[in-house]
This record gives sequence, C-alpha cells and structure tokens, in this order.
Amino acid sequence: MASTLLGAVLGPALQLQQPSLWTASLYVALVAGGAAAFLFNKWIPRGWPRRIALLLAAACITFATTGWRACAYLEDQLDPALEGRDLVLTGMVAAMPHRSEGGLRLRFEVESARAADQPVTLPPQVLLGWYANDGAQPEDLRPGERWQLAARLKAPHGQVNPHGFDYELWLWEQGLQATGYVRAGPRDPPPKLLSRTWCHPIEQLRHAVRASIYAHVEDPRLAGVLAALVVGDQGAIERADWDVFRATGVAHLMSISGLHVTMFAWAAALAVGLAWRRSATLCLAWPAQHAALVGGVALATAYAVFSGWGVPSQRTIWMLGCVGLLRLGARAWPWPEVWLLACAVVVAIDPWALTQAGFWLSFVAVGVLFATGREPQAKPEGESRWRRLLHSLQGLLHEQWVVTVALTPLSLLLFGQVSVVGLLANLVAIPWVTLVVTPLGLAGVFLPWLWTPAAWAVDLLASGLQWMASLPLATWSAPAPPVWAGAAGVLGGLLLAMPLPWSARLLGAPLLLPVLLWQAPRPPPGEFELLAADVGQGNAVLVRTAHHTLVYDAGPGYSRDADAGQRVLVPLLRAWDERIDMLMLSHRDFDHTGGAAAVLRMQPQAALLSSLEDGHELLALHPGTRCTAGQGWEWDGVRFEVLHPPAEDYEAKAKSNAMSCVLRLANGRATALLAGDLERPQERALLDRQADVRADLLLVPHHGSKTSSSEDFLSAVQPAAALVQAGYRNRFGHPAAEVVARYRSHGIRLVLSAACGAARWRSAAPRQVQCERVLDPRYWRHRLPQAPAGEE
Repeated sequence: MASTLLGAVLGPALQLQQPSLWTASLYVALVAGGAAAFLFNKWIPRGWPRRIALLLAAACITFATTGWRACAYLEDQLDPALEGRDLVLTGMVAAMPHRSEGGLRLRFEVESARAADQPVTLPPQVLLGWYANDGAQPEDLRPGERWQLAARLKAPHGQVNPHGFDYELWLWEQGLQATGYVRAGPRDPPPKLLSRTWCHPIEQLRHAVRASIYAHVEDPRLAGVLAALVVGDQGAIERADWDVFRATGVAHLMSISGLHVTMFAWAAALAVGLAWRRSATLCLAWPAQHAALVGGVALATAYAVFSGWGVPSQRTIWMLGCVGLLRLGARAWPWPEVWLLACAVVVAIDPWALTQAGFWLSFVAVGVLFATGREPQAKPEGESRWRRLLHSLQGLLHEQWVVTVALTPLSLLLFGQVSVVGLLANLVAIPWVTLVVTPLGLAGVFLPWLWTPAAWAVDLLASGLQWMASLPLATWSAPAPPVWAGAAGVLGGLLLAMPLPWSARLLGAPLLLPVLLWQAPRPPPGEFELLAADVGQGNAVLVRTAHHTLVYDAGPGYSRDADAGQRVLVPLLRAWDERIDMLMLSHRDFDHTGGAAAVLRMQPQAALLSSLEDGHELLALHPGTRCTAGQGWEWDGVRFEVLHPPAEDYEAKAKSNAMSCVLRLANGRATALLAGDLERPQERALLDRQADVRADLLLVPHHGSKTSSSEDFLSAVQPAAALVQAGYRNRFGHPAAEVVARYRSHGIRLVLSAACGAARWRSAAPRQVQCERVLDPRYWRHRLPQAPAGEE
C-alpha cells in the first residue's frame, strides 16, 4: 500500500515538471501500461521487486492521467484570433464580485458570444475587470445575474520572475482561460441586465453576508478581516494588515485555512456527539462516535463550501474524509500510510496543488506532528482540572515548537523570511482566532449584532500583532536556498524536534547549515549583471556588482493596494538577500515609480537618485538628490555614469519623459545603457553632447514607442541586444511595429519582456540574454506565437 500511495504522489509531481505536454493518445497509452503492470504484479517476486513495480505502475498511471487532464483543459483555451477584438458576451456572474477603488473584478460564466455579429466559441469561464472609468457600474453586481456585456479578452498572461508569484498557474487552477475587461464607453453597446436567477445560491448567500458585515461594522479595515474569515474574501484585507500578519507569521489564520476547517470539524463533531448521546434510540441505531465523526466532516464540508471552497479548504476536507473513512472501517494504519493516503487523495483530485506553498506547509506540518507525536499517557486518578489544563497547554506549546523548528527551513525556501516572533504570535492568535473571532463571525450570519464584538476581538488582536511586528528583528530574512538545501534543513529540523536522545537529535544541526549559511551567488569583482524584471508596462532593472546593488526604476502601480515593488521587487530582493545601495528613478511617470515606496520601505538605507520635481510625494517619504549629466561613481571595478539630463533642463521644466535619467555602466569589456523614456529630441541632444554611447545592451527607450529609438540613436549605440519592458497587449501598442522593424534592420536582437519574462544579462557574456520563461518552462504558461528573442 505504501509503495502504491507513494507512486500516486510521485507521478503527478514528475508530470508537473514537463516543459510542454505530450499528445493525449500517448498519455492514454501510459495509463494502459500502468494498469497492465498492476494486473500482472503477482508474477513479480515479493519484497522490494514487487514494491518497486507497484510504485512505478502507480506513478505511470497518475503521471499520465494528470497530463491527459491538462490536454483536455487546453482544448477550451481562447482562440488567439479573438484576442483584443470587440466581443459581446452573454452569460452569468458566477461568483461573488470583488470591488476595489479601481472598479470590479468578476468571474463570468459565458453562455454565448458574438464578434462582428458572428457567433464565436469562448472558454467556459473568464475573469473580467469592470473599471470605474469605463462607464457607470452597477451599484451591487450579484452572483446569479445574467448580463450582456461588451468586452475584450486576451489569453491568461502573467509576469514570470525568479521567486515570483505564478499568476498563470493560479488562473489555471481556477479554471479561468481568458482575462479581459468590460467596455462601457459611449461607442460600445451598453451593458444589459437580462435577468436575476437562483443559480449559484451559495455565492449569492456569501455576497449577502459580506454586504451585511460591511453594513454592521463601521471600520472597513476590521470588516475586511471578518469578511475574509467568514466568507473567504481575502481581497478584503488591506495591504498594511497583510504586512503585519506576514511579519508575525499568522497570515495563514487570516484566510479560511486548514486550521479553521479542522477546528470547525472538531467543534461540530463534539456538538453532534453530545446531541446524539441524548437519544438512546439513535445510539442503538448507530454509535455516537461514528455519528459525531460523519457529522463533523459533513458540517465542515458545508463550512468550506460556504467560505468559497478554496484550495486549502478542499485539501483539509479530503484529508479529514480519508482519515474518517479509516476510522469508520476500524483500520489502524501506521501513520506514514495514513499521511500518504491523504496526500495521494489530494494530489489525485488537484495535482497542481503540489506547486503551492500551502500544500507543502500543511502536509509537512502534519507529517512532523505525526512523526514527533508522544504516546498518550494514562491520566492519574484524582488529577485536578487545573493540572489537566496545564498538561494540555504544555502539549500545545510542544506541538507549536516542533512545527516551528521543522518548518523554518521550508519557510526560508518558500518565502525567504521567517517570523522570529511567530511562535509567540501563533500561541496567542491561534486560540483567539479559532475560538473567539471565527465563532463570533459565523454566529453573526444568524445574529448580525455579534459582528460588532467580533470586530472588537479583531481590533484587539491586530493591536497586539502590530506591536509584535514593530519589535526589532521581528522577522529574519535569508537568501532563498536551493531545493536540496531546503530538504536537508527540513530533515534537520525534524531530527531536532523528534523525541530521541539528544545525541541523535544533534545530528540534525549540521543539516541546517546549508539553509542558514547559503548565499546567493554574485558577479566577481570587475563584472556586473542586470536583471530586467517582468513587471508588465513599466521599467524595473536590478544591477548587481560584486558588493553593490542598484535598482533602476521600480515598475508600475497596478492598483491602490498593489504595485510592482510589493509584488515583484520586494520578493526578489528578499529571496536574494539584497541590500540596495541606490534606487535610481529615471522620471516621475507612474510606470517607473509605482513600486518605489514599497522598495524604500523595505530598504530605507538606499540612496535615492532621480529627476523628481521638488515636492514630489516620494521625496517627502525619502529625501533624494537630482541626477544630472556628468555624475559618476565606481563600484567594484564597474563605472557608473549619468548621461542625461543636463542641469539646465531642470530650469526649462520639460515634460517628464524628456527628464529621464540615462545611466551607462561599463567595465572596459562590456557596456550597458539604460535610457528610461528618452524621446527623439533628447536622443539627438545626447548624441551631440556625448561622443561615445556605444553599448552591448540597451534598455529600449520609452518601451519601444514610435517617439523614440531613432535611426541615428541606434546607429550610435550599436547594441547586440535590446530589452523592451512592456506589458502583454498593452494599450499603448508598445513596442510599435515600425520600431521593431528598425531594430531588426540594424541587426539588433530584440528581447520582449512579454515573451521572455525576466531577462538576465551578464557583462562576462555580453552577447547572451537569458529568459526566465526559457530557464523555467512550464506547460501551463502562455506562449506567444513568436519564440522569445535571446532564447539561445
């Protein structure tokens, strides 16, 4: 059994590493081969030969079924010919919409679609944005409503960066095969509400409960936390609160996690058992402990469905169901087989859960508790209630300590940081959230006045967590180690936590060293490297020398609560344990400065060099100096020079693009030129002032706008490769077709961030550009019709 279950987990794990899918017929053939191996395993000698054969057979079947499911899913993908076209969709709001300052985001279930009055086929569900500047929005868009909308769609396309969030995988798991936005301008067909239906009743109930929470709780910040805990709306929690929860290690409590569902199942089982025992007839018909087990799992399933049926909740329900069935069948399996069974069931239902950090944290934590669990001891006769309570608290403290020690290396591998105050914060927050806040929040569904004391409880907890997060060294960051080091660290933490003699426990200490001492590799002295982050429509370039780091531009802001600094640069800097020496902002445009505040909050020691005007809000947050032509410095044998703007341009009060800070980096063997949003007049002025602007690598001015990259400029720079940082199907049309043709006519290799992801360039190999989408290929990632430039 253990071999079969292990193979059932290893098969999908191996398939998820495929860079591209095979044909469906090949996967079917593999299923047939694995099934045949199961049928004929009795002819294989017992012992290890049979165990290995069963493992391989199970792995073959689950590998193939996962691949076949992926092939079937892709059959419904969006036709590339429909991207960017005006479509008229008829369908239904399938889930609770999310409203933000910028507008609405909704899951739309497509019933029919037309393009130019011709019927077209679309994926079953799409993710739509309905922005506030695109016409009037409905005051209360509800699940179950049928609408006719004008929209434009595109294939699921996200940003691909080292240690970054895989948005395309998230869309894959959610079953969303296209994204887009509602068009409600004066020239578009107006949106029409066709009817209100009883479809999606659970989503309608969730929507009504969320609205009631906001109506009864005055503080929207506290209401957002309650909405997350009651109906699973994690987007309702404000960004500042998420920062505190992550710093104190309790972020897992602020969404409907496995802990919430498990505690709910325990409380429900206790209530069902007590009620069942009050009836002798029921107890004779079915044992009370069995009724309590089934009732607890059933009510926990209802709670998970009501709270949005998120992936963590699903995992927990399948785990509880597996363990419950074993208990009902009086199966006393060893804990490794119980653990593997739950894991195999979850992976069989959702193989892509293996790519999620929450999956590994959940199952490693459960496995550690299984492995380090103490044997139950007989309770002494006459033991007082206080002594029993003390023993329970000691057990809770031991379990929390064990999980903390074992999961610290895994947290470093997954997140690049560990909360030092997390043990204390969780000891307070776990019982408070699960025994006070969540019960009050759920009871408020029936007695809305209870949401007021629930909000008070949230506020009290938030105040304590805020204080913990403000403590010196509340979090500890370290470079994200490679997988082998993280695995060794988890094993070391497990050995330290297991109930073994200390002579055996201390063997785990050396296994922690690769995690604790790992350092991200840096360029040697005299060399430098650039990473052009994939931030969408905007610039953000990380420059590293042997001992110094510069960030050139900080990417765009996506919304009031999200920007490239928070989503891309901060996780990347944390994973590499980078200490920024300078943040250089080329000019004030929001696609270059949107993420600057997040970077400066993380790295307050960084010097700020920019062309920002006096009084800019960023200068109030972090004082800086102006960039002017002629400035220069040297780091580790690499020369940095500012080529533009000249000092007199500040007096002329030119438009922002014209004030772009242009930076040249050179070590005598290779040169890179970062040109911001320079336009043709400034390109000409730069050439007149600067005799030599040649470079091996060019950051394409103004994202490839037709107002930049003149013939004279390209002839003077003569780069071997040029990077275009622009969003996929951006509304500006960057890079312009005529500009692309101009680069190609000069024999310059053009690297588009939309096709490449994050682009890496090293001065030691100046003619090579490495693309993150090529270095880390995945079959669920969107592929543009043309291959990424620089792929070789």
